[in-house]
Amino acid sequence: MKEITLPKASKLTSPNPVTVVCTQKPDGSTNLATVSWWTYLSYNPNMIAYAMAKTSYSGEMVRLNKKVVLTIPGAAISDAVLGCGMTTGCDTDKAAKFGIELTLVEGSSIQIPIHSRVAIVCNLKEYLEVGDHYLYICDVQKVYGDEAEEGVFAWNGYGKIAPAKQGE
Repeated sequence: MKEITLPKASKLTSPNPVTVVCTQKPDGSTNLATVSWWTYLSYNPNMIAYAMAKTSYSGEMVRLNKKVVLTIPGAAISDAVLGCGMTTGCDTDKAAKFGIELTLVEGSSIQIPIHSRVAIVCNLKEYLEVGDHYLYICDVQKVYGDEAEEGVFAWNGYGKIAPAKQGE
């Protein structure tokens, strides 16, 4: 073995989980941000965590509203999900820009992509500074799933968003 960088390690460990973080903007519209790291923390009580860059507009909205919905995007919007990860929502309606149809789930005023395999409705419990990111720790309120939607993963870091069987 030879020494490598952490970004290189993320390519070697592909596929990595990918999620769309759905938050509500001050005008009531939905902002969508793509992140490639989240995890289950506890099943009793139900908790998850995810990391976002400190400069993330979506992170700012989560800290402000204390509400968030994490979704596992479906294959039908994989290209759009990649675009959402490279565009700020501060002055852009990402759903409109990337043609993502949104819907509501019970228990949340935050809309989610209609093509989602899983939606996890959460309240922000706390966030911690972890280098150039914040780690968001969330209490899970409700979870929804659609087995007909094929989930996607991040390949080669953020180089490609695709189902596991298509990513190589």
